[in-house]
Amino acid sequence: MDSSRVILIPGTPPLPYAYEQLPSSSADAKGIEERTAGGGLRWRACAAVLAASAVVALVVAAAVFGAGGAGRDAVAASVPATPATEFPRSRGKEHGVSEKTSGSVWEPQIVWGHAVSKDLIHWRHLPPALVPDQWYDIKGVLTGSITVLPDGKVILLYTGNTETFAQVTCLAEPADPSDPLLREWVKHPANPVVFPPPGIGMKDFRDPTTAWYDESDGTWRTIIGSKNDSDHSGIVFSYKTKDFISYELMPGYMYRGPKGTGEYECIDLYAVGGGRKASDMYNSTAEDVLYVLKESSDDDRHDWYSLGRFDAAANKWTPIDTELELGVGLRYDWGKYYASKSFYDPVKKRRVVWAYVGETDSERADITKGWANLQSIPRTVELDEKTRTNLIQWPVEELDTLRINTTDLSGITVGAGSVAFLPLHQTAQLDIEATFRIDASAIEALNEADVSYNCTTSSGAATRGALGPFGLLVLANRALTEQTGVYFYVSKGLDGGLRTHFCHDELRSSHASDVVKRVVGSTVPVLDGEYFSVRVLVDHSIVQSFAMGGRLTATSRAYPTEAIYAAAGVYMFNNATGTSVTAEKLVVHDMDSSYNHIYTDDDLVVVD
Repeated sequence: MDSSRVILIPGTPPLPYAYEQLPSSSADAKGIEERTAGGGLRWRACAAVLAASAVVALVVAAAVFGAGGAGRDAVAASVPATPATEFPRSRGKEHGVSEKTSGSVWEPQIVWGHAVSKDLIHWRHLPPALVPDQWYDIKGVLTGSITVLPDGKVILLYTGNTETFAQVTCLAEPADPSDPLLREWVKHPANPVVFPPPGIGMKDFRDPTTAWYDESDGTWRTIIGSKNDSDHSGIVFSYKTKDFISYELMPGYMYRGPKGTGEYECIDLYAVGGGRKASDMYNSTAEDVLYVLKESSDDDRHDWYSLGRFDAAANKWTPIDTELELGVGLRYDWGKYYASKSFYDPVKKRRVVWAYVGETDSERADITKGWANLQSIPRTVELDEKTRTNLIQWPVEELDTLRINTTDLSGITVGAGSVAFLPLHQTAQLDIEATFRIDASAIEALNEADVSYNCTTSSGAATRGALGPFGLLVLANRALTEQTGVYFYVSKGLDGGLRTHFCHDELRSSHASDVVKRVVGSTVPVLDGEYFSVRVLVDHSIVQSFAMGGRLTATSRAYPTEAIYAAAGVYMFNNATGTSVTAEKLVVHDMDSSYNHIYTDDDLVVVD
């Protein structure tokens, strides 16, 4: 394809309004500062938890883009997953339960929302599962997890906020276990079932995990995150129980993180490897089985993970690499992604994870839009067997059912310092599969080491180096004054080896001033013989990328004022100075919209 050719965008004329840039004020400035790299608003919640709404409790239904016009809906995602902390399967359906806010954004009341789905893509919302109505949770029904026992019994453990915001662990069960929709839940009269142990701050003890069975003593185990105030290190407590009412605190910490890591929220522990792509949590000492320990950092609002060994008898988890301890090394996602939760799907034998994706504009803009915050696309997660040093994350296969039109642009070559416009059916709702190749001679000619490059401190896609950046510009206007860059940057280290960076450039993502705009990303392993590959999901105001088969992921929010609907363009670019770039594969799928319906009796007939 001739990269210099100008191609008109097919489709309808752009709508006149996408995102209202609000007048700046000191209050707005403070709000923007609070919406930092990882989280959103500072009131916390976990596990894909928190579908926060500025207006209504069932925000996800309001956030789904349907036939709405310009204005509030132009940045609303069309394929947002509904929020969920854990998914007990009941008669072929997935149940998502989550924290969400009832009331206004200014006076939030945190409840557990509830939705059901057969495919993790299309959701129907039921009434809230839990609301704060007892002394032990009157200030919020916070994060927890659901455990399905072998006999089908469903156990729900959650964190309750008391009147003084002390955090306690509480138990709830379905009022009618035979109801496949589990519409009503009953809080146990023994609540709270677990209090913070001695020496732990009353506000620093939260988020019990899904329990797993320990055959050695016939007990169920769960872990809870906290912190040690003496050195501000994250810590993990382990409890065991036989009836989910009485609990025994196991000796010592299951794990204590490095100094300064802070409160461990939304903790998670699961097994990977062992010849299985995914498995339920189990105890194993096999060398090929590793255990993922994951936490959401209350300090920096990022989701961190580490790979290690788990000794159930000794109640100890130990990282395989002490340089990659929990909270200082590996992340689930290098962008806007927080409070994730995983679950094991026994039908498809896979582990699925997703998270809360907050806004990066102002609270006043949330009110103007009429909704706030999204859930990430559900991802499968497994060990990268080629490296055994990182995880692989990939969109669940059900997402592929939303593909409706496909454009194959493979074979495009873009010269150094050039950009090529991509002619597509639509441009704001896409699933892009790209594999790039750079000139082998350019790699061999690279002599100087470039150890200073870092995604977060760079100038983004506008930077120029010998071997990058190169990749895609999405949600871009014709003048390229609005664009979100998705790119690779290749440099040489002091040891002579190549270092590959994968980044998202949000710096020019919107003309609006009341928006956080950053460059995010990190280095990603590229093995011998591998080209530079990425899958990019574009959905109006959210861009989710999976680089090198999912070894690294990045999520960005974007609020274009011009690059909306038919006026949003996609470009392949090459800002390298020393190589051309060829797209060995460049396949773009238009994506249909999902739906998130508010609960109705008619929906229940369809679901059943």
